[in-house]
Amino acid sequence: MHLVPRLGSGIPLVARAAELGRLREAFARAEAGAAGAVLVGGDAGVGKTRLVTELAEHAAAAGALVLTGRCLDVREGGLPYLPFAEALTPLATADDAAVLAAMRNRPALGRLLPQLAPAGASAGAHHQPLPPAAQDSLGRGTSEQDLGQLQLFDAILGVLTELAADRPVVLVVEDLHWADTSTRNLLSFLISRLRAQRLLLVASYREEDVHRRHPLRPVLAELVRLPAVQRIDLPPMGEADARALVEALAEGPLDPALVDTVVERSEGNPFFAEELLASGPACADLPAGLAEVLLARLERLPADARQVVRVASVANGRVSHAALAEVSGLGERELDEALRAAVQHHVLVVERGYYAFRHALLREAVYGDLLPGERSRMHAAYAARLLGQPDVRGRDAALAYHSLQSNDLPTALAAAVRAADQAEKLGAPGSALGHVEQALRIWDAVPAEQRPDGVDEHELLHEASYFAGASGQPERSIAYARSAVAALDGTVRAERAAKTWRRLALALMSLDSTRDEAVEAVERAWELVADAEPSPARVWVLATRAQFLRNTGQFAEALRCAQAAVADARTVGSPAGEADALVVLGALTEHDGEVARARELLDEAMRKAHAADASAVALRALYFLGLSHDDHGELDRAQATYRRALDYAEEAGLTWSSFGIEIRLKHLFLRYVTGDWPEVDAAVLPERTGSTVVTARMAAAWAHIAVGRGDLAVAERLVADVAEQWRTDTQIPLSGGAARAELAFWRGDHAVAVRGVRETVGWLEEFTPWQLGGIRLGAIGITAAAAWAASARLRGDDEAVTTAVAEGGALLEHVRGCAAKGWPRTGTLGPEGRAWLARAEAAATCLTGAPDPELWAEAVRAFDYGAVYEQAICRWQRAEALLAHDGAANAAAAAEELADAAAVAERLGARPLRDAVRDTARRARVDLPGQAARRDVVSPLTDRELAVLRQVALGRTNRQVGAELYISEKTVSVHLSRAMAKLGASRRAEAVAIAYDRGLL
Repeated sequence: MHLVPRLGSGIPLVARAAELGRLREAFARAEAGAAGAVLVGGDAGVGKTRLVTELAEHAAAAGALVLTGRCLDVREGGLPYLPFAEALTPLATADDAAVLAAMRNRPALGRLLPQLAPAGASAGAHHQPLPPAAQDSLGRGTSEQDLGQLQLFDAILGVLTELAADRPVVLVVEDLHWADTSTRNLLSFLISRLRAQRLLLVASYREEDVHRRHPLRPVLAELVRLPAVQRIDLPPMGEADARALVEALAEGPLDPALVDTVVERSEGNPFFAEELLASGPACADLPAGLAEVLLARLERLPADARQVVRVASVANGRVSHAALAEVSGLGERELDEALRAAVQHHVLVVERGYYAFRHALLREAVYGDLLPGERSRMHAAYAARLLGQPDVRGRDAALAYHSLQSNDLPTALAAAVRAADQAEKLGAPGSALGHVEQALRIWDAVPAEQRPDGVDEHELLHEASYFAGASGQPERSIAYARSAVAALDGTVRAERAAKTWRRLALALMSLDSTRDEAVEAVERAWELVADAEPSPARVWVLATRAQFLRNTGQFAEALRCAQAAVADARTVGSPAGEADALVVLGALTEHDGEVARARELLDEAMRKAHAADASAVALRALYFLGLSHDDHGELDRAQATYRRALDYAEEAGLTWSSFGIEIRLKHLFLRYVTGDWPEVDAAVLPERTGSTVVTARMAAAWAHIAVGRGDLAVAERLVADVAEQWRTDTQIPLSGGAARAELAFWRGDHAVAVRGVRETVGWLEEFTPWQLGGIRLGAIGITAAAAWAASARLRGDDEAVTTAVAEGGALLEHVRGCAAKGWPRTGTLGPEGRAWLARAEAAATCLTGAPDPELWAEAVRAFDYGAVYEQAICRWQRAEALLAHDGAANAAAAAEELADAAAVAERLGARPLRDAVRDTARRARVDLPGQAARRDVVSPLTDRELAVLRQVALGRTNRQVGAELYISEKTVSVHLSRAMAKLGASRRAEAVAIAYDRGLL
């Protein structure tokens, strides 16, 4: 019996009806004018491509335009925007005049599709060098990222929107796990701007490849939070479905033993099942490894076909007939017969005139089976062929890859340098970094006379630092900048050396732990140009030095440097450098209290930077403008400015640059403060760039929201994950320390909360004494110390009371010291600082057991600038203080405060605060709106059942509950089942809700 897998082409779709239904519903919504996106994830071979193909066929049958692109696994530097280029290429050569007009009316698409270039023009002819005024201190144009991404992104969105006005459009991007940074950014851009277009975006990715530190993982976590996005996860098939698939794949009756073997070994993976079945009855004797199964299929091919398949595997992507002919050395007739056999046996498939493996795992297995010698020879043949082709987009990246694999290092070096330059022009710093790193790895192995002209190792190190910083990898940026400095010698001109030291200073400034070294670096840069004539290099060094002097509190000297930088910039015609200096002038003016003038300077800086295509400078100006509104309690305007800055950073490719990260964190924290809380994804850490510091900062910021929502297990994990980076950046202990203390407070571990705050404050004092963030930390610690003292009094533990009061007093002294220092230079506090100081003073009165309701009222008023959650906490604390004093007026005022606090807690989903407010109301016999007070409630539950239910209410699993209560998971299940039965509940969540409603929790 002859068995050949048919790739699902002649069999019904098995076990994916629900998922296909969701895809069709998404298409129907898009067809009706509600654009959407679907992310399809699953293991390799689980059926993602088949599912998406079914949707594409359905959409095409309904009259939609279906565009498909695929990412490639190019480990030595990816090809920016490859799947979008592949998807849009057919449109560039379409016969439809309207489609061609839509494409050609957007010149930026010429960067992606050389076919759109005017006749007789080269692919890169429209990339004219930037004038000196639009270049940075390295002589490199600063517009590449802005123009390369903003215009390209807008052009692609525009053409899709225009096409969708005529008929629905489905854009499919497959194998997203291999996407380069630029592709991920473009996909995020498109998805975030889905509105009323008749457009559906579908992207598939291998779930098992997206490990914890994979750059796609946080992208997915962010995208699924968007309302227009849904995620479909394809699990392995169950046994019954797998059996149905195997029987459908066969071309005749099957031996039941063979079916059992295939079902068992495939483990529900359709691709594994196809491969096992295609290998025939002997598959039962094959090793379990998939590579062996895949290679066993190749043995049935003729010798020439096997050779062609090996040649195709080296191409690492789609390959043309001409390329296979040239590299394989076969004659046309022999090649045709070999390809026919490979296609008929479903090893290769034909896609738009090219040949490709029908599955990436099959190519990997064939490539891994090549002998070293034949692998090297084939790569050399591909490289030789590329050298004879025109210099089109993507050629140099492929040439660098094949040359490196064939050990032709001179060619690989030159191609990698050119590929990095091309990636930079497309606004893809992550891809550019990969190419530069490839060049650096082989630099010493290439003889000096064979290295490319116009570049040296020092310049590559400088570029690597720049690209790493722009890609959100500060540690790597610092390492490369240090190497560049170490490479300086007496032959390097002073201006170039100054640029190198400045680059090191900027890289070091991204981490608090290296700030002292950064100051030394910028001073070294200044020494090299201090006595020189005005020049662009001197302008940038002056502006950077002014920024550093401001950060270290040397305001007078900072002002002189900034003013000198502006004067020099106007002398030499450097608008980007002038804008950089104006940002510092704006920040200095803000500290002088001239708020309106400061904002005018920042607006001017932003305009000049934008006109000069200096995206990074414009982003800094936006950051400081948002910070100005933030510091003065203008939270709505601050949030709008941060949102604008985030959009600008995304469009300019600076999302994960130093200031892009700062803006992202500020925006997230303001969402926390104002009560616009995003959902917390328990499974994903906010990480994108591979930087442990950036990951820790984002995790610490998310921890606040996790604690506030009562996702305490998630918060605990986030806090634990940032512990190793505690001493790297002060923002990590400031955010992480506060979240850790609040976590312990809501769990009732008040002593632990106080000790955590004291530890954090102690370290911050060593690093930077009297930080303003110490006011907030101290206030949280004092609140916990008061709760610690109160519980100790109830137990009659006088020693614990004394310790708690002493700890709270020490924290109060620290808070007052921080408040006395205030903002640098002005010595004043903004609304946030004044509010936390008021809370600290109010909480301090609770240490002795005599809480002052009036001081808590001051704290409530102080947080009225927009901090709704913190204000609600103060209302709850004021109610507690009022209830500590007898009197009907106090009771009535306490009831009002509790009602307001409860309303905020319910709206935010702040479960710990909600529970605390309800507990206070129950003890005070206060009826909260929508919830009658429960008095003298007799619980039908045992103490252990109540304890289990309390843990379940915190969102913990049975295993976590067992660990907390020191009982087995099975015992937890028994207690929970009994509690549910007594309460008449059928689900855990229902039991918790009933218990709350009856006042049992």
